[in-house]
Amino acid sequence: MATLEIHDLHVSVEGESGPREILRGVDLTVKQGETHAIMGPNGSGKSTLAYSLAGHPKYTVTGGSVTLDGEDVLAMSVDERARAGLFLAMQYPVEVPGVSVSNFLRTSATAVRGEAPRLRTWVKEVKEAMERLEMDPAFAERNVNEGFSGGEKKRHEILQLELLKPKVAILDETDSGLDIDALRIVSEGVNRVRETGEVGTLLITHYTRILRYITPDHVHVFAAGRVVESGGPELADKLESEGYEQYTKGGAS
Repeated sequence: MATLEIHDLHVSVEGESGPREILRGVDLTVKQGETHAIMGPNGSGKSTLAYSLAGHPKYTVTGGSVTLDGEDVLAMSVDERARAGLFLAMQYPVEVPGVSVSNFLRTSATAVRGEAPRLRTWVKEVKEAMERLEMDPAFAERNVNEGFSGGEKKRHEILQLELLKPKVAILDETDSGLDIDALRIVSEGVNRVRETGEVGTLLITHYTRILRYITPDHVHVFAAGRVVESGGPELADKLESEGYEQYTKGGAS
């Protein structure tokens, strides 16, 4: 069983007046087949956690450890982390001019799997995944994220998730900017992957609306750069009714 273990993780980012600590001792364990929701106010460090796990060079790890199946994630390059089974769906996916979606997906699959997928079966695999996400087949020939709507970008992220089949998927505010229909379709895609039981999911969000479609096994409240409370799905309901103020005033510095 694949396990992502984060222990006492400290991360800083360079600011105008020098390094500023954002993550202040994060402890979290995500096992294969589990879904963990991380919820918290703006500026609490949720996205910093996502990008630090993925290896973004902007963030400097100053303490702690991250392992996947016992292997040191922090010692891996970005592409090594992807090959090891880490996947990040970004809050703001970047445009890749001149690279078609179909070429991007096949190149990604080749890198992760270690060999190029057979073209005939791959084309069928991509077509079926796009149909499930209600994506126009012509989408495959467009440049990656260039001119995409918010919903199209997020569907493309989930398309990658379905095709690449990682061990741990980090979904950074996947619900951001989605209308109701797009949220439903994207959530159904995430649930299809979850139902395989082969992926651990770390779902980062501000709001509970996506949790009406994707039921987490565990909910964690993030404040001031660390997990300050954990519980089951009922904790999300508590946050919906009471908000984050109790964690941001006094008790979660």
